[in-house]
Amino acid sequence: MSGDGPDAIVVGSGPNGLAAAITLARAGRSVIVYEGAETVGGGMRSAELTLPDYIHDVCSTVQGTSVASPFFAGLDLAQYGVELVHPPIPLAHPLDDGRVALLERSVEATAAGLGVDGPAYMRLLGPLVRDADEILPYILGPSLRVPRHPLAVARFGLPALWPAATLARRRFRDDPARALFGGLCTHSMLALDRVATSSFGLVLAMTAHAFGWPVVRGGTQRLADALAAEFRALGGEIITGHPVATLDDLPAARAILFDTTPRALVAIAGPRLQGRYRRRLAGFRYGPGVVKVDWALDGPIPWRAEGAARAGTVHVGGTLAEITAAEAEVGRGGHPQRPFVIVVQASRFDPSRAPEGKHTGWAYCHVPNGSTVDMSDRIEGQIERFAPGFRDLILARSVRLPADLERENPNYVGGDINAGIEDVRQLFTRPVARLDPYSTPARGIYLCSSSTPPGGGVHGMSGVWAARSALRREFGTPAEGHEGSGQRS
Repeated sequence: MSGDGPDAIVVGSGPNGLAAAITLARAGRSVIVYEGAETVGGGMRSAELTLPDYIHDVCSTVQGTSVASPFFAGLDLAQYGVELVHPPIPLAHPLDDGRVALLERSVEATAAGLGVDGPAYMRLLGPLVRDADEILPYILGPSLRVPRHPLAVARFGLPALWPAATLARRRFRDDPARALFGGLCTHSMLALDRVATSSFGLVLAMTAHAFGWPVVRGGTQRLADALAAEFRALGGEIITGHPVATLDDLPAARAILFDTTPRALVAIAGPRLQGRYRRRLAGFRYGPGVVKVDWALDGPIPWRAEGAARAGTVHVGGTLAEITAAEAEVGRGGHPQRPFVIVVQASRFDPSRAPEGKHTGWAYCHVPNGSTVDMSDRIEGQIERFAPGFRDLILARSVRLPADLERENPNYVGGDINAGIEDVRQLFTRPVARLDPYSTPARGIYLCSSSTPPGGGVHGMSGVWAARSALRREFGTPAEGHEGSGQRS
């Protein structure tokens, strides 16, 4: 390293890249972040995608994993103007018969609304929410760790291993509870008959009950800007508009951390990587992509079910059987006529995102990786099914197919917003089977993206753990611990 070079470099300024940079800077290291785009944030960016003065989040809006993250719990975001807005209800799932399953902050209130399945919901989620402060820090860490609270983790792990469709049918008897749980589990982006898909639904339900699913007032970009401001306050430097194609594009440093997918790591640092490890990285698998639609709307989405109007997120897809069939078709390489659709309506609770009296909304559905099929009409048809008159409110739309998403953020390979399929095999071996998944055989080269544990989501913990690995291996100084829980709001 040259005498005036940084101690460490981070390539990419998504939530994990910025978390890694902050962790390194807190440990007293000089750090430079290089970002290919003109703005920081990765999946935390916001932009006027449709009409002037309509603010849309490019990817992440709902910050459930953020408020549950030990990393974010250690930040004073309010000093940078970040305000979290909690919708009255985190999630709604309407059905054709007029019923709607509501996941409320209270486990008891949620159970009360599920009728005959209320007691079963309490038995499943009650203990997990009670122990969320013990369970979630373990889930948000490397896979190969001995849990500090083994009994609490075991209470999560046993039902988490079940295929989602099987667990939903065995635990619940009526459509609302089954659909609610199945919809949560589709965030796995896997067919619901796959092993361990229940884990995704359990984690999301836990975060919703224990911490809420807030949105950032004014757009998620403000969260990215706050992380950047925190890093700069620690003496860090961020250089935007600087794509990195090879290691020659960077100054010398003792540690270089990549907030990229394995594909990009191989392209940039391939000559430094051992042949066997490089081949294993090349075999890293990417999951389904998404088609995302953003709307400028003349009014709020007119849900038929009243409870849906009070929810920040609405799952649209009908019964568990319909959801299971749609996701299975995607898994086979098809495009369902009635896809499962995730809808977010942040402007209902954050009016700063649209002109007075107007609204924004976004939705996406899963498609095969790299799909070129425009699903926007099918997405809008599913919303119209549960919100008659929705299409009449559309003033403008922005449709982004997998190739568009990957062009905007190279980590979304083929439209995969999780930066790698999270099936039971790859969930525990991201990016490859290795005791320290963040390090590589090449001295000073690390991976800190969602392609490492704990995977997708705006939690920053992949960056934290990678930075701790680099501090230990390259500098011999352990970083500040992040074993505690998030702060419940």
